[in-house]
Amino acid sequence: MFPLQRHRRLRQNEAIRALTRENHLRPSDFIVPLFVVEGQNVKEEINSMPNYFRFSLDLLEKEVKELWQMGLKSVLLFVKVDDKLKDNRGKEATNPDGLMQRAIKTVKNAVPEMLVMTDVALDPYSKFGHDGIVENGQIINDRTNSALAQMALSHAQAGADFVAPSDMMDGRILEIRSVLEDAHFYNTGIMSYSAKFASAFYGPFRDALDSAPVDVADVPKNKQTYQMDPANRNEALKESFSDIEEGADIIMVKPGLCYLDIVRDLANEIELPIAVYQVSGEYAMIKAASAKGWLDHDAVMLEQLTAIKRAGATMIASYFAKDAVKLL
Repeated sequence: MFPLQRHRRLRQNEAIRALTRENHLRPSDFIVPLFVVEGQNVKEEINSMPNYFRFSLDLLEKEVKELWQMGLKSVLLFVKVDDKLKDNRGKEATNPDGLMQRAIKTVKNAVPEMLVMTDVALDPYSKFGHDGIVENGQIINDRTNSALAQMALSHAQAGADFVAPSDMMDGRILEIRSVLEDAHFYNTGIMSYSAKFASAFYGPFRDALDSAPVDVADVPKNKQTYQMDPANRNEALKESFSDIEEGADIIMVKPGLCYLDIVRDLANEIELPIAVYQVSGEYAMIKAASAKGWLDHDAVMLEQLTAIKRAGATMIASYFAKDAVKLL
């Protein structure tokens, strides 16, 4: 007896495999995270993120032009703020001449069609390294929301297309949406980090921005009171549904590979676009293992990115974006 269904018929050569492939990676699927610093002609490699860099504004302009020519059409901006500008309330975050605001303008002047997304959280501006205001050993939710909303407004005024709150405060999407609407920024989108977990994979990112929580008295030692418990699944859905009700346009899951069940849950339940952030620790592990000759860098990179897309991601924020596009 022979099998009526020989599934290997659809695997026997590259032509048929390509024709029947269910999920595809395209340059337009990627959001490129970019780290920005003050100075001139600065391109600093991040020690824990090999071949990834911080750029001064003049080199940021060149970088975004290169990205556009490669077919990469979206960037997510982060800034490394000088310690002397940091406080407990993020005052520098709303400076119209601040580094973030100038970075937005630089990208838009260089490539007006580039979609510019901006990180909205206090940790780059906080002397304590937290995403919110610290008082009496706690992260204060509602006052933080007010600061985040003004921060988002300043980004919109500078020309951002989307603001991306990454803080995980309760109710911040509604407050940001309300402030943007009141200021007539009706078309400024919100990409909400709705399911952001208190992950061990963020270390290299915090090195890149010098934004890790500081170890001083009366300051929480970690971000577990606002970022989600990695053991929880249903909570991610509740967080996401809340943000959708409050006006989010895109929902994000962060990190990527360890949370693909969350991505699939959301893809089954919501109609909004889903972003996934393949974070710095995921990047660093592949770089380190491939440098040792233990893994095939390109093959593992594409396999992980494909897995994220297969799980239901509409778009992927990834430090591998340029590497991946060169192979696609």
